[in-house]
Amino acid sequence: MSYSFFDFLQLAGSLGIFIFGMKVFSDGLQKVAGGKLRAILKGMTRNRLMGITTGFGTTAITQSSTTTTVMVVGFVNAGLLTFIESTGVIMGANIGTTVTAWMVAVFGFKFQITPIAIAMIGVFFPFLFVRNQKLRNTAEAMVGFGILFIGLDFIKGSVPSINDNPEMFAFLDTFTDYGFASTLLFVLIGTILTLLTQSSSAATAITLVMLAQGWITFPIAAAMVLGENIGTTVTANIAALVGNVQAKRAARFHFLFNVIGVCWMLLVMAPFLLGIDWVMQVASGSGVSVLGDDPAARTNATLALSLFHTSFNVINVMLIYAFVPQLVKLVEKIQPEKPGEREGFHLRYIHTGLMSSAELSLEQAQREIQHFAALIVKMHYAFTGLLFKDPQKQKKFLEKIEQRERITDQLELEIAEYLVKILENANLSLPSIDRLRHMQNMLHDLERMGDIYYEMSKTYERILQDELRVPEDVMDELYEMLRTVHDALAFMTRNLRDTTVKVDMKKAISIENGINNLRDCLRNRHYGRLEQGVYSPRIGVMYLDLLNRLEKVGDHIINVNEALAGGKMRTVTSL
Repeated sequence: MSYSFFDFLQLAGSLGIFIFGMKVFSDGLQKVAGGKLRAILKGMTRNRLMGITTGFGTTAITQSSTTTTVMVVGFVNAGLLTFIESTGVIMGANIGTTVTAWMVAVFGFKFQITPIAIAMIGVFFPFLFVRNQKLRNTAEAMVGFGILFIGLDFIKGSVPSINDNPEMFAFLDTFTDYGFASTLLFVLIGTILTLLTQSSSAATAITLVMLAQGWITFPIAAAMVLGENIGTTVTANIAALVGNVQAKRAARFHFLFNVIGVCWMLLVMAPFLLGIDWVMQVASGSGVSVLGDDPAARTNATLALSLFHTSFNVINVMLIYAFVPQLVKLVEKIQPEKPGEREGFHLRYIHTGLMSSAELSLEQAQREIQHFAALIVKMHYAFTGLLFKDPQKQKKFLEKIEQRERITDQLELEIAEYLVKILENANLSLPSIDRLRHMQNMLHDLERMGDIYYEMSKTYERILQDELRVPEDVMDELYEMLRTVHDALAFMTRNLRDTTVKVDMKKAISIENGINNLRDCLRNRHYGRLEQGVYSPRIGVMYLDLLNRLEKVGDHIINVNEALAGGKMRTVTSL
């Protein structure tokens, strides 16, 4: 045997080049897609058939079914998708991942693409340093495409030769003589291979190379592809471990969907492969069977394996499509919802870590900030309830405000850490860096609002504890101030929800001026009451404190609107 440990390291390095090229290619495609990818994702919720199309399109763009399914788990956890809506996207992703196999089979084995790949890198590499962001992203995708096929060529050259290593082939051949047990064994090997590479695309490429080199037969390669279909579900299930019950159900559905498909395929494996062989013989016109061990059939066998991969996934979707409601019920029984599991606030969008592109990561952070703002609105309602609802519920409102203030501190910390990770690990464009910095400013302003509502609740709690009587007209003035601030909060949250529409800063400034003018008016009335002795100075100090703090909330609100508009952040001044 002439295959050494150094030769094995070369194979491992070749696989690393292939996976790295796939990552660069995928990242570049996602950056080029930009808004188109977001548009595709928006189509998820229409119906199951649209979901399948969406899953296929997203996977074709990202070149990774793992990216799509992990993204879906995150969206389900966030409430952007329901569990049932996610099923279509997951099924479509299974079809979309077969595009990579066709790309590798056609360009990697039917054509001598390596010289073209090297030339492509030479053409596009200089464009990685240009100012034009779109051109730079396109160059990144093309360079990744070139590296991918250079890595594939290295893999083909690093796989041991059968003629030089007959002992290795004989060892492998001993596992192919057990009939159905051999098929199951290689399904397991395909699953393990995907787990080790953390990429079904890389596992499929290795399988194609082994098939082309004659190390395995077409039926064995087909069994490995089935195993790779199971292995690709593991990443999404790991991502769902920290998600809510709906996210776990989406991941379990992906696993069951693929396992059921593998089970029925194993039952009809022999006739199905005969059908694939017949199609290839007719299409090629060669009359050479891909089921044999003829070296002349190996190139066609790689195309046959890609056809098997696509046919299996398409037919699996067609067969299970009508039974999705029953499969959903089964998953719900396997993963029941525990009492109180939906309660509490937590990060909803970024629990799975960084997405495969900086733009998608920023979208997750943006949605988390929307969730943050919604929490501030709830604190506003709780403070209003503390002042004006049933006195018997005042303790409950105080507890809610205190609990939510702690949550705002944690939200600011975790989202800020996520933004730092994006900055450190992603190749951001200048507009994206600017957007990220505005997000950091928004986080600070939202957290300060949470602090202010908590401080106001403690001020009013002292009024209650000391049983101070606040005149009715003073309470009416506070209600008027709270209503004005609420209008500002509502305008801010609308702007946060729809970032595609330009922020109307004239209206934002008008609302802010309204808060300032009302504060000045009410403060003048306060001084008049003090002179007339309407209430004690202690009540007056507390009343003035509440007015000033509510005005500060307005300052932070205008800051958030300015950050959304991309303008220069104003400094919030203390009074």
